[in-house]
Amino acid sequence: MADLSFEKALADLENIVSKLEEGGLSLNESLSLFEKGVKRAKFLREELEKAEKKTEILLKDESGEVKAEPFVLTDEEESPEDPKNLVEDKDESPEDPENSDLPF
Repeated sequence: MADLSFEKALADLENIVSKLEEGGLSLNESLSLFEKGVKRAKFLREELEKAEKKTEILLKDESGEVKAEPFVLTDEEESPEDPKNLVEDKDESPEDPENSDLPF
């Protein structure tokens, strides 16, 4: 499986699950597909763990020990399309025109 990409393994697993859900396979065919699916799932889990480790940043703590910290995007690196970054500006359309000069 060394030449297997994450994307290919994921597509294979989705295909296996679909075939098993459809049914109509013999017991031996089902067991064979199940075994292949378990191998793909294990491969995918290992690849995700590798990716997670690559996104950790090594930092030294107060005692000089190196510790891993999760990689977090800064505000500048976050996508403006990210729903958590979309904030409605309530000052743009005040509901009461008489209160439009209020700073809040």
